[in-house]
Amino acid sequence: MERSELFQDSAYLQKNQYRDSRNLDARAALHRRFSTAVADWQPWVFDLLKLEPGMRVLECGCGPGWLWRENVARLPADCHITLTDLSPGMVAEAEAALAGSGHHFEFQQANIQALEFADETFDVVVANHMLYHVPDLPQGLAEVRRVLKQDGRFIAATNGNKHMQELPTLVPEVLRAISGSTLVRGESQMLPFRLENGRAALEPYFNTIELHLYADSLWVTEVEPLLAYAFSMIKPEMDVPETAVAQLRSAWSAKIEAEGGIHISKDSGVFEAQK
Repeated sequence: MERSELFQDSAYLQKNQYRDSRNLDARAALHRRFSTAVADWQPWVFDLLKLEPGMRVLECGCGPGWLWRENVARLPADCHITLTDLSPGMVAEAEAALAGSGHHFEFQQANIQALEFADETFDVVVANHMLYHVPDLPQGLAEVRRVLKQDGRFIAATNGNKHMQELPTLVPEVLRAISGSTLVRGESQMLPFRLENGRAALEPYFNTIELHLYADSLWVTEVEPLLAYAFSMIKPEMDVPETAVAQLRSAWSAKIEAEGGIHISKDSGVFEAQK
Protein backbone atom coordinates (compact mmCIF):
# COMPACT_ATOMS: atom_id res chain seq x y z
CA MET A 1 0.00 0.00 0.00
CA GLU A 2 1.30 3.46 -0.90
CA ARG A 3 2.15 5.90 1.88
CA SER A 4 -0.61 8.29 0.74
CA GLU A 5 -3.13 5.45 1.08
CA LEU A 6 -1.84 4.56 4.54
CA PHE A 7 -2.51 8.14 5.65
CA GLN A 8 -6.23 7.51 5.04
CA ASP A 9 -6.52 3.80 5.85
CA SER A 10 -8.81 3.81 8.88
CA ALA A 11 -7.95 0.23 9.90
CA TYR A 12 -4.21 0.91 9.77
CA LEU A 13 -4.55 4.20 11.65
CA GLN A 14 -6.79 2.73 14.35
CA LYS A 15 -5.05 -0.61 14.86
CA ASN A 16 -1.43 0.27 14.17
CA GLN A 17 -0.15 3.83 13.74
CA TYR A 18 -2.49 5.34 16.36
CA ARG A 19 -3.47 2.31 18.41
CA ASP A 20 -1.94 4.21 21.31
CA SER A 21 0.18 7.33 21.64
CA ARG A 22 3.65 5.79 21.27
CA ASN A 23 4.25 6.89 17.67
CA LEU A 24 2.78 10.32 18.35
CA ASP A 25 4.93 10.61 21.47
CA ALA A 26 8.09 9.98 19.45
CA ARG A 27 7.21 12.69 16.95
CA ALA A 28 6.00 15.18 19.54
CA ALA A 29 9.15 14.71 21.63
CA LEU A 30 11.35 15.80 18.72
CA HIS A 31 9.29 18.95 18.17
CA ARG A 32 9.02 19.72 21.87
CA ARG A 33 12.72 19.32 22.67
CA PHE A 34 14.29 20.96 19.62
CA SER A 35 11.79 23.61 18.54
CA THR A 36 13.02 27.17 17.99
CA ALA A 37 9.52 28.68 18.28
CA VAL A 38 8.78 31.51 20.70
CA ALA A 39 5.52 29.88 21.81
CA ASP A 40 4.84 26.17 22.25
CA TRP A 41 2.41 24.63 19.77
CA GLN A 42 -0.44 23.57 22.07
CA PRO A 43 -0.77 26.94 23.90
CA TRP A 44 -0.56 28.71 20.54
CA VAL A 45 -3.42 26.62 19.15
CA PHE A 46 -5.41 27.02 22.37
CA ASP A 47 -5.25 30.81 22.03
CA LEU A 48 -6.90 30.52 18.61
CA LEU A 49 -9.90 28.74 20.14
CA LYS A 50 -10.92 32.00 21.85
CA LEU A 51 -12.93 30.11 24.45
CA GLU A 52 -15.44 31.85 26.68
CA PRO A 53 -17.30 30.55 29.75
CA GLY A 54 -20.06 28.09 28.91
CA MET A 55 -18.92 27.25 25.38
CA ARG A 56 -19.44 23.79 23.91
CA VAL A 57 -16.36 22.41 22.16
CA LEU A 58 -15.76 19.29 20.09
CA GLU A 59 -12.33 17.96 19.20
CA CYS A 60 -12.13 15.41 16.39
CA GLY A 61 -8.96 13.33 16.54
CA CYS A 62 -8.04 14.31 20.09
CA GLY A 63 -5.19 11.80 20.41
CA PRO A 64 -4.11 11.49 24.05
CA GLY A 65 -5.63 14.90 24.83
CA TRP A 66 -2.47 17.00 24.65
CA LEU A 67 -4.25 20.22 23.69
CA TRP A 68 -6.29 20.12 26.90
CA ARG A 69 -3.70 18.57 29.18
CA GLU A 70 -1.28 21.41 28.44
CA ASN A 71 -3.92 24.14 28.80
CA VAL A 72 -6.26 22.79 31.47
CA ALA A 73 -5.38 25.61 33.88
CA ARG A 74 -6.46 28.15 31.26
CA LEU A 75 -9.92 26.74 30.58
CA PRO A 76 -12.79 29.16 31.24
CA ALA A 77 -15.47 28.07 33.66
CA ASP A 78 -18.37 25.86 32.63
CA CYS A 79 -17.03 24.89 29.21
CA HIS A 80 -18.39 21.57 27.94
CA ILE A 81 -15.66 19.77 25.98
CA THR A 82 -16.20 16.56 24.03
CA LEU A 83 -13.06 14.70 22.96
CA THR A 84 -13.34 12.12 20.19
CA ASP A 85 -10.93 9.96 18.24
CA LEU A 86 -11.15 7.09 15.79
CA SER A 87 -8.83 5.12 18.08
CA PRO A 88 -10.35 3.82 21.33
CA GLY A 89 -6.82 3.61 22.73
CA MET A 90 -6.32 7.33 22.24
CA VAL A 91 -9.68 8.13 23.80
CA ALA A 92 -8.81 6.00 26.83
CA GLU A 93 -5.49 7.80 27.30
CA ALA A 94 -7.14 11.21 27.05
CA GLU A 95 -9.82 10.22 29.55
CA ALA A 96 -7.29 8.82 32.02
CA ALA A 97 -5.25 12.01 31.84
CA LEU A 98 -8.16 14.43 32.22
CA ALA A 99 -10.54 12.53 34.49
CA GLY A 100 -9.60 14.54 37.57
CA SER A 101 -9.24 17.92 35.90
CA GLY A 102 -12.29 19.48 37.54
CA HIS A 103 -13.69 20.49 34.15
CA HIS A 104 -16.57 19.06 32.15
CA PHE A 105 -14.98 16.63 29.67
CA GLU A 106 -16.73 13.85 27.79
CA PHE A 107 -14.95 11.16 25.79
CA GLN A 108 -16.05 8.86 23.00
CA GLN A 109 -14.80 6.99 19.97
CA ALA A 110 -16.10 8.71 16.85
CA ASN A 111 -15.52 9.10 13.12
CA ILE A 112 -15.59 12.68 11.82
CA GLN A 113 -17.41 11.41 8.71
CA ALA A 114 -20.42 10.36 10.83
CA LEU A 115 -20.67 12.45 13.99
CA GLU A 116 -23.40 11.34 16.37
CA PHE A 117 -24.34 14.83 17.55
CA ALA A 118 -27.36 16.98 16.85
CA ASP A 119 -27.23 19.86 14.38
CA GLU A 120 -25.76 23.13 15.73
CA THR A 121 -24.45 21.62 18.99
CA PHE A 122 -20.97 23.18 19.27
CA ASP A 123 -19.50 26.68 19.38
CA VAL A 124 -16.05 25.44 18.32
CA VAL A 125 -14.84 22.30 16.56
CA VAL A 126 -11.13 21.44 16.56
CA ALA A 127 -9.18 19.17 14.19
CA ASN A 128 -5.52 19.33 15.20
CA HIS A 129 -3.39 17.69 12.49
CA MET A 130 -5.96 15.06 11.55
CA LEU A 131 -7.96 16.12 8.48
CA TYR A 132 -5.36 14.60 6.15
CA HIS A 133 -6.35 11.21 7.59
CA VAL A 134 -10.03 11.51 6.56
CA PRO A 135 -10.84 9.26 3.57
CA ASP A 136 -13.90 11.30 2.53
CA LEU A 137 -12.86 14.84 3.43
CA PRO A 138 -15.94 16.58 1.95
CA GLN A 139 -18.17 14.34 4.08
CA GLY A 140 -16.09 15.09 7.17
CA LEU A 141 -16.25 18.84 6.57
CA ALA A 142 -19.99 18.66 5.93
CA GLU A 143 -20.39 16.94 9.30
CA VAL A 144 -18.31 19.62 11.02
CA ARG A 145 -20.47 22.34 9.50
CA ARG A 146 -23.64 20.50 10.51
CA VAL A 147 -22.73 20.22 14.20
CA LEU A 148 -21.45 23.82 14.46
CA LYS A 149 -23.79 26.50 15.72
CA GLN A 150 -24.52 29.52 13.55
CA ASP A 151 -21.35 31.66 13.59
CA GLY A 152 -19.50 28.68 15.08
CA ARG A 153 -15.80 28.32 14.31
CA PHE A 154 -13.70 25.44 13.00
CA ILE A 155 -10.01 25.29 13.99
CA ALA A 156 -8.06 22.99 11.65
CA ALA A 157 -4.29 22.53 11.94
CA THR A 158 -2.10 21.01 9.25
CA ASN A 159 1.33 21.12 7.61
CA GLY A 160 2.61 22.54 4.33
CA ASN A 161 4.82 21.25 1.54
CA LYS A 162 8.01 22.52 3.18
CA HIS A 163 7.43 20.75 6.47
CA MET A 164 10.47 18.65 7.46
CA GLN A 165 11.69 19.00 3.88
CA GLU A 166 15.34 18.30 4.75
CA LEU A 167 14.70 14.76 5.97
CA PRO A 168 15.02 12.96 2.61
CA THR A 169 18.43 14.54 2.00
CA LEU A 170 19.67 13.34 5.40
CA VAL A 171 19.15 9.66 4.60
CA PRO A 172 22.16 7.64 3.42
CA GLU A 173 21.79 5.61 0.24
CA VAL A 174 21.44 2.37 2.19
CA LEU A 175 17.99 3.49 3.42
CA ARG A 176 16.70 4.98 0.18
CA ALA A 177 15.55 1.59 -1.02
CA ILE A 178 13.23 1.16 1.97
CA SER A 179 9.82 1.72 0.42
CA GLY A 180 7.29 3.58 2.47
CA SER A 181 9.66 5.61 4.63
CA THR A 182 8.62 9.24 4.84
CA LEU A 183 12.29 10.04 5.34
CA VAL A 184 12.95 8.91 1.80
CA ARG A 185 9.92 10.27 0.03
CA GLY A 186 8.70 13.11 2.20
CA GLU A 187 5.17 13.25 3.55
CA SER A 188 3.75 16.73 3.28
CA GLN A 189 3.31 16.87 -0.48
CA MET A 190 1.07 13.81 -0.22
CA LEU A 191 -1.23 15.22 2.44
CA PRO A 192 -4.81 15.48 1.15
CA PHE A 193 -5.34 18.49 3.45
CA ARG A 194 -2.36 20.85 3.78
CA LEU A 195 -1.57 24.54 3.94
CA GLU A 196 -1.49 24.85 0.16
CA ASN A 197 -4.91 23.32 -0.52
CA GLY A 198 -6.75 23.69 2.80
CA ARG A 199 -8.53 26.92 1.93
CA ALA A 200 -9.96 25.43 -1.26
CA ALA A 201 -11.18 22.39 0.69
CA LEU A 202 -12.88 24.53 3.33
CA GLU A 203 -14.46 27.17 1.09
CA PRO A 204 -17.58 25.16 0.12
CA TYR A 205 -18.52 24.82 3.80
CA PHE A 206 -17.49 28.04 5.54
CA ASN A 207 -18.13 31.74 4.97
CA THR A 208 -14.82 33.14 6.18
CA ILE A 209 -11.41 31.47 6.37
CA GLU A 210 -8.22 32.83 7.90
CA LEU A 211 -4.83 31.10 7.90
CA HIS A 212 -2.54 31.52 10.92
CA LEU A 213 1.06 30.41 10.28
CA TYR A 214 3.24 29.04 13.08
CA ALA A 215 6.83 30.29 12.95
CA ASP A 216 9.14 27.42 13.89
CA SER A 217 12.02 25.16 12.89
CA LEU A 218 14.05 22.42 14.56
CA TRP A 219 17.68 22.51 15.64
CA VAL A 220 18.34 18.87 16.53
CA THR A 221 21.41 18.22 18.67
CA GLU A 222 20.80 14.56 19.61
CA VAL A 223 20.52 11.55 17.33
CA GLU A 224 18.16 9.22 19.20
CA PRO A 225 15.09 11.49 19.21
CA LEU A 226 15.48 11.98 15.46
CA LEU A 227 15.77 8.24 14.92
CA ALA A 228 12.65 7.65 17.01
CA TYR A 229 10.79 10.21 14.90
CA ALA A 230 11.95 8.62 11.66
CA PHE A 231 11.02 5.07 12.52
CA SER A 232 7.66 6.01 14.01
CA MET A 233 6.56 6.76 10.45
CA ILE A 234 7.78 3.62 8.67
CA LYS A 235 5.32 1.00 7.50
CA PRO A 236 4.71 -1.70 10.13
CA GLU A 237 5.82 -4.52 7.83
CA MET A 238 9.19 -2.96 7.02
CA ASP A 239 12.07 -4.81 8.65
CA VAL A 240 14.91 -2.32 8.69
CA PRO A 241 18.31 -4.05 9.06
CA GLU A 242 20.28 -3.14 12.16
CA THR A 243 23.21 -2.31 9.89
CA ALA A 244 21.10 0.33 8.17
CA VAL A 245 20.02 1.81 11.50
CA ALA A 246 23.66 1.89 12.62
CA GLN A 247 24.67 3.68 9.41
CA LEU A 248 21.92 6.23 9.86
CA ARG A 249 22.91 6.81 13.48
CA SER A 250 26.55 7.21 12.47
CA ALA A 251 25.80 9.65 9.65
CA TRP A 252 23.60 11.86 11.82
CA SER A 253 26.04 11.76 14.73
CA ALA A 254 28.84 12.90 12.44
CA LYS A 255 26.73 15.75 11.09
CA ILE A 256 25.81 16.94 14.57
CA GLU A 257 29.41 16.75 15.71
CA ALA A 258 30.65 18.67 12.68
CA GLU A 259 27.93 21.34 12.52
CA GLY A 260 26.64 21.49 16.08
CA GLY A 261 23.17 20.28 15.09
CA ILE A 262 20.80 19.45 12.26
CA HIS A 263 18.47 22.16 10.95
CA ILE A 264 15.01 20.99 9.88
CA SER A 265 12.34 23.30 8.51
CA LYS A 266 8.79 23.33 9.81
CA ASP A 267 5.76 24.50 7.89
CA SER A 268 2.62 24.36 10.02
CA GLY A 269 -0.43 26.47 10.63
CA VAL A 270 -4.09 26.65 11.52
CA PHE A 271 -7.10 27.45 9.38
CA GLU A 272 -9.74 29.35 11.35
CA ALA A 273 -13.04 28.96 9.49
CA GLN A 274 -16.39 30.45 10.47
CA LYS A 275 -19.76 29.08 9.49
